[in-house]
Amino acid sequence: MGPVSSSTEQFLSTLSIDGKNFKFIDITKVTTPDQFEQLPFSIRVLLESVVRNCDGFQINAADIENVAQWKKTSQEGVEIRFKPARVVLQDFTGVPAVVDFAAMRDAVKSLGGNPEKINPVCPVDLVIDHSVQVDFNRSEDSVKKNLEKEFERNNERFLFLKWGARAFQNMLIVPPGSGIVHQVNLEYLSRVVFDENEWLYPDSLVGTDSHTTMINGLGVLGWGVGGIEAEAVMLGQAISMVLPKVVGYKLTGVINPLATSTDVVLTITKNLRQMGVVGKFVEFFGPGVASLSIADRATISNMCPEYGATVGFFPVDSQSLDYLTQTAREKQKIKRVETYLKAVGLFRDYSNENQDPHFSEVAELDLGSIVPSLSGPKRPHDRVAVVDMKTDFTQCLTSKVGFKGFGIPDEKLSSSVNFSYEGKEYSLQHGSVVIAAITSCTNTSNPTVMLGAGMLARNAVQAGLSVPSYIKTSLSPGSGVVTYYLKDSGVLSFLEKLGFDIVGYGCMTCIGNSGPLPEPVDKAIADGDLVACGVLSGNRNFEGRIHSSTRANYLASPMLVVAYALAGTVLIDFEKDPIGTGTDGKSVYLRDIWPSRSDIQETEKKSVLPNMFKEVYAKIQDGNEQWRSLEAPSSTLYPWNPDSTYVQSPPFFKGMTKELQSFQKIEDAHALLFLGDSVTTDHISPAGSISRSCPAARYLVGRGLKPRNFNSYGSRRGNDAVMARGTFANIRLKNKLVGHEAPKTIYIPTGEEMDVFDVAMKYKDDGTQLIIVAGKDYGSGSSRDWAAKGPWMLGVRAVLAESYERIHRSNLIGMGIVPLQFQQGENADSYKLTGKEKFTVNLPDEIEPGMVIDVVTNCGKKINCKVRFDTDVELSYFKHGGILNYMIRTMI
Repeated sequence: MGPVSSSTEQFLSTLSIDGKNFKFIDITKVTTPDQFEQLPFSIRVLLESVVRNCDGFQINAADIENVAQWKKTSQEGVEIRFKPARVVLQDFTGVPAVVDFAAMRDAVKSLGGNPEKINPVCPVDLVIDHSVQVDFNRSEDSVKKNLEKEFERNNERFLFLKWGARAFQNMLIVPPGSGIVHQVNLEYLSRVVFDENEWLYPDSLVGTDSHTTMINGLGVLGWGVGGIEAEAVMLGQAISMVLPKVVGYKLTGVINPLATSTDVVLTITKNLRQMGVVGKFVEFFGPGVASLSIADRATISNMCPEYGATVGFFPVDSQSLDYLTQTAREKQKIKRVETYLKAVGLFRDYSNENQDPHFSEVAELDLGSIVPSLSGPKRPHDRVAVVDMKTDFTQCLTSKVGFKGFGIPDEKLSSSVNFSYEGKEYSLQHGSVVIAAITSCTNTSNPTVMLGAGMLARNAVQAGLSVPSYIKTSLSPGSGVVTYYLKDSGVLSFLEKLGFDIVGYGCMTCIGNSGPLPEPVDKAIADGDLVACGVLSGNRNFEGRIHSSTRANYLASPMLVVAYALAGTVLIDFEKDPIGTGTDGKSVYLRDIWPSRSDIQETEKKSVLPNMFKEVYAKIQDGNEQWRSLEAPSSTLYPWNPDSTYVQSPPFFKGMTKELQSFQKIEDAHALLFLGDSVTTDHISPAGSISRSCPAARYLVGRGLKPRNFNSYGSRRGNDAVMARGTFANIRLKNKLVGHEAPKTIYIPTGEEMDVFDVAMKYKDDGTQLIIVAGKDYGSGSSRDWAAKGPWMLGVRAVLAESYERIHRSNLIGMGIVPLQFQQGENADSYKLTGKEKFTVNLPDEIEPGMVIDVVTNCGKKINCKVRFDTDVELSYFKHGGILNYMIRTMI
């Protein structure tokens, strides 16, 4: 903490805890008691930050006043500046962040500056939750084998990160094999309250994983940003944001015995997506919250990007303190957390209505109304009650192709393909489950659903049920603690008997690293043109994400993942249809083996113990023997290897000058792509495996690699040449210029259909500028920096869309791409655009935030649109060619 400015000294106070004095900002004094009590708890965290960080330059007295007067100013679109207490990076975006920092050091040196100035200013936690491909999924040492494979594939990348841990100050790197970033953040990294340098202040953060929001379940305000924006925060920049409206979501009642926290979150996700909460905070309140464990709350907060809000916030209460005790935090630390939060009005009693603040709007849910559910087959907010699943999937088969349809003709509905596998005969039909994954994105921080899955597996095995061996089953916990309590409770062996062996700790099936299906299964699906299914306990099921052979993918609780694996199909009504045949030859129904909620909770009390967390996290920073044996460089500048196919210095700063360059007009630009609604960053950003026929594959083959060594796009995020070639390479991309699903587009001058990268390079050779035309919610989904970096490398100068996902719009600006938005009620169809026009963007020299301009086509059409630079700071970033360029010039 630096010195407090004169304008905020009046709010400075002290607390004595266990004989030690701490300074803190008493936010209860910033405004009147009545006004303060009306502030949502999430806004109180923002208020503390702007007061403490007020320097009269980045953050000034006006920011304090605007946050303090939130009830009024949140209705006016007021801009504020916010400095989070720390930054969280994960492996996928951590590598390019460290790459960019290393390249910035090179750039600063070349421009005559001191490269050692490039260091994170605030604490940075980087968790290498490496994306493990499930190569080995049914063996005692699946974890060891998969991890060995990962080190073999990613040795160079891990060396680079170990260099970064030494080269940069304020950077903590959690080695591979430790867990997934959101769960490690929740169980270990979260401070709840910082108590450093004799200061107390709330923990808050931004993270490069969109599910950073999980930490809001513990009362820590945090959300996902693009890697580009996170890097600016690491360099000391405040985040510029519009002061959000806050939706109060009132919970009453208790969860019924058959439902789980997963069912709660899928219901809330659908409700809030229908309400429209993009750009808003959601804050939970009401007596029902007190009945939810921190793990339950964290599951709900984790899914925040799927319902579109910036955060889903649960203020700290006594349950939060109990969780800190359970996860082996120090008693002295917990006492400081409680004493400080109560002193500044940040401690919540959910049963006390007098503490309920004012909200912009309120929604309500009776937890007792929740029923077991899934979401799918293509989007996380398309909830389906389990009792309706059989009927709903049958309707999806024949419905026209779309989010809820596959367009299967009537004569092919009964298609069936027989195949042999491991000496047995099987048959696949529409709806057959071929992937069943308890994956670490959402649920594995929650002992209730994890132990429930294990107890269900135990009951199934004891009844004589089994899972067909051709189904790709896997269990990838979010941290090693899960393994401890699954073993301690005695259920892990039963999960293993059903094929749910632990395959590793990190991103897996949910990010597309399910690994290959058995060849006979793949062939049967292709031969029958079958709509095969994946069922996973993750949070994303967009098309093409899970596996190229599973056209339908459903999000479900870990318990339902086990249930559908046992059934082998989603075309089952669990109320009426047996799940299998027991050893006695009688039918077994799901209700016969489903564990009661009370039994699960009793097992949880006995099996989830603080010493487990203490033992796992005491040695987490040391890593395994493979990590410890890596010999990384110790130089200030990274010694780039020009032959590397994993880590290369990016081209973002090539040709950069100290002086600000004038904006280059966008004239006669062609549309590289002409897209519809809900184009996600999964469609844009390189993700999953690298197919053998794509431009990235041709590049790697040209560098002497064989297909077995291609690895994934995630593992090659530090190589811009691979990532540029993988941009828009999703097999489910729907480009209207092509007219069918494919990672293709048209080179308009000749009408030739080619890979997107190849067309972009032809336009580059021609000197032709490029834009993208799209529909609603462009860039929804994960906050991937390469969804903005990739288009920039392809030569895209602007995007014209109906609306944007918040993070992606910010990322586009961070790369110097202009986000243009059709006026309300207008779109490409209303202007009768074909995508083959030439576009000139009439952007004036003196641009202002939110201004309206014209985009003119060569056909004489004038498109009236809004320039989505929402703040002056965003405009500054754009004028400099992006955030990082702005930061370099600022430092020099």
